[in-house]
Amino acid sequence: SESARSEAVGMTRLRTADAIYSCMMLDFTANGNDSSKKLRVEDRMESPPSRVLHIRKLPSEVSETEVIALGLPFGKVTNILMLKGKNQAFLELGTEEAAVTMVNYYTAVTPQVRNVPVFIQFSNHKELKTDSALNQRAQAVLQAVSAVQEGGSPNSDTSALDSVLAQAPSPVLRIIIDNMFYPVTLDVLQQIFSKFGTVMKIITFTKNNQFQALLQFSEPVNAQQARLSLDGQNIYNSCCTLRIDFSKLVNLNVKYNNDKSRDYTRPELPAGDGQPSLDPAMAAALNKDSSLLGTPSGMVAPYSSGGGFQSSLSYSQGGGAISPLSAAAAAAAAAGRVALSGHSGCSGVLLVSNLNEEMVTPQSLFTLFGVYGDAQRVKILYNKKDSALIQMSDGNQAQLAMSHLNGQKMYGKIIRVTLSKHQTVQLPREGLDDQGLTKDFTNSPLHRFKKPGSKNFQNIFPPSATLHLSNVPEDVTEEDLRQLFSNAGGTVKAFKFFQGHKMALLQMSTVEEAIQALMDLHNYDMGSNHHLKVSFSKSTI
Repeated sequence: SESARSEAVGMTRLRTADAIYSCMMLDFTANGNDSSKKLRVEDRMESPPSRVLHIRKLPSEVSETEVIALGLPFGKVTNILMLKGKNQAFLELGTEEAAVTMVNYYTAVTPQVRNVPVFIQFSNHKELKTDSALNQRAQAVLQAVSAVQEGGSPNSDTSALDSVLAQAPSPVLRIIIDNMFYPVTLDVLQQIFSKFGTVMKIITFTKNNQFQALLQFSEPVNAQQARLSLDGQNIYNSCCTLRIDFSKLVNLNVKYNNDKSRDYTRPELPAGDGQPSLDPAMAAALNKDSSLLGTPSGMVAPYSSGGGFQSSLSYSQGGGAISPLSAAAAAAAAAGRVALSGHSGCSGVLLVSNLNEEMVTPQSLFTLFGVYGDAQRVKILYNKKDSALIQMSDGNQAQLAMSHLNGQKMYGKIIRVTLSKHQTVQLPREGLDDQGLTKDFTNSPLHRFKKPGSKNFQNIFPPSATLHLSNVPEDVTEEDLRQLFSNAGGTVKAFKFFQGHKMALLQMSTVEEAIQALMDLHNYDMGSNHHLKVSFSKSTI
């Protein structure tokens, strides 16, 4: 509908993933025989201002959309030429003024693509000349990008754009969430994708230890628009990256309406046996937070694209996630984002129950919950030793830990993880012996997420039987590690070294055994000042 399309106007910079590259049939022979010379890499470091920018030292796997994203906050992007073999690109902006603003900004703030610093300078060329007939579809996609950025409709009337949109093979999208640092709910997906049309059905599932979803629109054209707009975008600042493609299915069969699947056209469907509806406490917390799609206030974004610009689906009001910009760039950056109102209402304290009180310790809980956030304090309840309070750094980390650990088996018992009504975990009064049931880990060196840009942000996976080991000393053999993990309780089913000898994958026979091994052996002293690092892997051996 027209209203649904207009709602998409405020969305952030469109990323069209590989669609742009497949459209980039650039032909420079129209410029004459010397065109290859004109497009050679500039040798001069300093060139006079031009609306064509030369970008060097790009990572080899860079996509065209990531290069376009560098320029979008500063103005309209009118053309692009990728020189993938040379790790370089040319980007043409609509005006010389926009290009000057961009170069000035990136002189003060180092531009980064995929955490790799890149170099941007003015090109010797005043414009990129391309064959408009061969480049028609690319221009249509760029036009759609610009339309949304400038406040127009993404549904352009150009025949070229129509031809791009008409190629949708199915109304069903397959969505994979990479770098899933915060939980992504069915409601969050519905909220984001409904900007592009009527969402009829969603099914979520985990495959190969990756959170995935199938989402069905009423029309294939809506699915195509959503894919062009959202592929490569982050739901939350710097994480939860959407990877979108068309499904081979053309219709989804949804049997239950619960936290895993929903048919919006059939609200009468049951919740289903063995698939309980979302826990009320978690539902309340997620409803409070699901509309705040940005880094929570006070939290450092783990990594960013485009030299400090957020590349998430919202502009975090008061979140402080954007680096200081020049006035022109700030205005341009803010204009392209819409704030989805709401703020995180839950505390960072979790209540964990049905623990094995004979086995559990504050240290073991700190190690396990530390896989999903920085646990600050742990308190096993004095009068109910099968329960504990765990204070995480913030509410989002608490929700992430809850979504991954609730229902897991630990020391023979299925644990239950819910949000606590407490705001903090109180330490015992001075001089009071609480038998070591409470421990403050605030200054622990084992926090995985204190360091901005840490690779740990990119390697958060659900508990699995396969463990990722790193920091392995060179003199430690496969047999040594198999013996170590067997002694922790359980059976080692498979093993593989990689990255030379520094890392390994080790597969236990069950997820429960892997959880126990991680709690026992993360930070294990292997000698020679090597402490073993253990985390869950999405891989299998």
